[in-house]
Formats: sequence, C-alpha cells, structure tokens
Amino acid sequence: MLQTRLSIPTISRTLIDVYIRFGLILLLAISCFEIFKPFISLMAWSVILAITLYPLQTYLRGKIFDGEGRTATLIVFLVICIILVPSCLLGIALIDSVEHALEIARSGNIRIPPPSESVAAWPFVGKQLYGFWHLASTDFASLAEKLAPQIKVVALALLGTARGVGVGLLIFVAALMIAGIFMAYGELGTRSAIQIASRISGPERGPRLTVLCTATVRAVAQGVVGIAFIQMLLIGVAFVMKGVPGAGLLALAVLLLGIMQLPATLITIPVIIFVIATEGVSGMNIVFAVYVFIAGLADNVLKPMLLGRGVDVPMPVVLIGALGGMVSGGVIGLFVGPVVLAVGYQLFWQWVEDTQQQAIEGGEAVASGEAVEGGQASGRTESGPAAG
Repeated sequence: MLQTRLSIPTISRTLIDVYIRFGLILLLAISCFEIFKPFISLMAWSVILAITLYPLQTYLRGKIFDGEGRTATLIVFLVICIILVPSCLLGIALIDSVEHALEIARSGNIRIPPPSESVAAWPFVGKQLYGFWHLASTDFASLAEKLAPQIKVVALALLGTARGVGVGLLIFVAALMIAGIFMAYGELGTRSAIQIASRISGPERGPRLTVLCTATVRAVAQGVVGIAFIQMLLIGVAFVMKGVPGAGLLALAVLLLGIMQLPATLITIPVIIFVIATEGVSGMNIVFAVYVFIAGLADNVLKPMLLGRGVDVPMPVVLIGALGGMVSGGVIGLFVGPVVLAVGYQLFWQWVEDTQQQAIEGGEAVASGEAVEGGQASGRTESGPAAG
C-alpha cells in the first residue's frame, strides 16, 4: 500500500512531463510548418522533378561526367533550354501578332468576309450568328464599340491566363534548379527516404513503400509528358496541313501547356476562330474545327489509358487518385493523390493479410494444443490399467 501511495506523485510528475514535452513538440511542429508553408508547392515540384529525372541521371552517370553533381547540372541545363527556348520564341511571336493586330485595328483596314446565306439556316443559332457576322463584315467599328465591355473582360481574362502561365513557368524553372540539388545527392536521399518510411511503417514495409511511391510519381509524370506529346502531334499535324501561321510554335505551346496541365483549348479555340474568320465557313474548315477541338480534349480520354502503367497497384487506384487529387489540390494533387491512394491501398491489404495470417497461426496453435492435450489424456488412459 505504501508503494502505491508513493507512486501516485511519481505518476503525476511523469504525466506532467509528458504533456509539457508533447506541447513543446507540437508547438515546434506548428512553427516549422508555418515557416515552411510558403515553400511547400515549390519543394513538392522539386521532389517530383527529382524523382522523375533521376533515372536519366543514373543512365548518364559515368558516360559523360563521373560526378553526381555535374551530371545533375547538365540535365537541369538541358531541360531549362528545352523549356525556355520554345517559350521565348512563342512569347515573341505572340507579341508580334498582338502588335500587328493592334495596327490593323487602328488603321481600320479590317476585312471580314460576309457570311454565306446558308449560315442563317443553321438550327438554333443560325439567325443570330448570321446577323452578328453580317454586321462584323459591313461595319466592324460599330460592332467593336458595341462589344467593348465584353472585349475588355475577355482581354483581362487572357492577360490573367498569360500571367499565370508566366508565373508557373518561373516556378517550374526554380523547382528544376532545386531538383538538380536533390539529384546531386540522390543516393543519400534514397537512403533517407527508406529510413523515414521504415521508421513509420516498420523495417519490412519501409523499402517496399518507398519503391511504390517512387514508381507512382514516375508513372504519373511519364503519363503526363506522354499525353502532352501525343496531343501535340495530333494538333500540330492539323495546323501544318491547314497552313496555320506559326504552326510549329503553336504545337510547342500545346506541349508546354500539357506538361503544365493547362487545357490545350487555350490554343485550339483561338486558332479555330482565326481560321473561320479569315477563310469563312466551308466543309474543310468545319472538319478542321471539329477535329482540332476534339484533339484539344483528347487528354481526358488518354489519361485513363496511360496513367499508372508499371505500378504495383490496380490502374483504377492510380487514376482515381490522379483525378481526385487534381480536383482537390491542383497540379500538385495530380502527383500526390495517386501516391497517397496507392500507399493506403497497399497498407490496407497488408493489414488484411496480416489479420488472416494471425488467424491461421492462432488456429494452428489451438490445434496443436488440443493435440498435445489429447496425447496426454491417451497416455494417462493407457498407464491406468498397467498400474492396476
């Protein structure tokens, strides 16, 4: 009884120490998160790029440079050139086109071909479209003055989109530079990731979960780049065959937008409007417009087919994670969602298998115990008559 009375203050002091330590650790964790919060998006992109590009560094290491750092620097330099050079050319071409359009608008020499009489016979929108088109072809100045508020809203929206693309490009370049630093210490980073995963999930599951996360990120990244490349080919071939000015640069713009997970319709819809406005409505132009519009939406069909290939989880798990993550977390969620869902899927089934294994082992133990008891009872039965 004396020992119990003495242990109560000791337990109280121990609990107070635990609460104080827990509070200090929680305060430290919250402070670290608030300090690191502005860089979460940048660092997440850096980790994604490092995981995606590290196989290329492994392949080139020793063939061009011996050191990890030099190889990573070369890869970062090449990727920046591949991204920035087409972007700069596209920006210069876009600025020239805008200046040319402004000069034409100031001079008043805008010539829009009149609509065909068949346009008025189109169902639902034929009459309204014919009237609008006819006014644009006969008195464009009054139409522009009438639509000035709407034109201003559209122009501001386009400027906002261009600003978002520019900021995203700068963030991508900065993340790529940080990814180069991560790749320079790739082996150390791999060991650290395995240690962290093993500390959280156990030494048996840690390496397997690390491989799963890495494979999921690479599969999603390769799927995104592959889809963007296929979409660039589908749209670029149509632009070249139609003779659209700057078809090559526009195709590169489609590739860049696909990699940054922006819709290709930012390119295809203005091109369709330009072709119809300059060449009028014809059978070939309608076929071109329908094909290019569908090609601009092709990524919605290709994602379920290409995302998640080569990952040790069912494809629907990766697809649902990618789509749900993108809806809830944007472009970063496109990569984080599949990783979280894949890890959760693996842990769930590991828990189910462990439960079944424990049940089997428990049944075997009970069976062996019953067998031992049966053997002992049989021995007692046989020894009884002998003793008698």
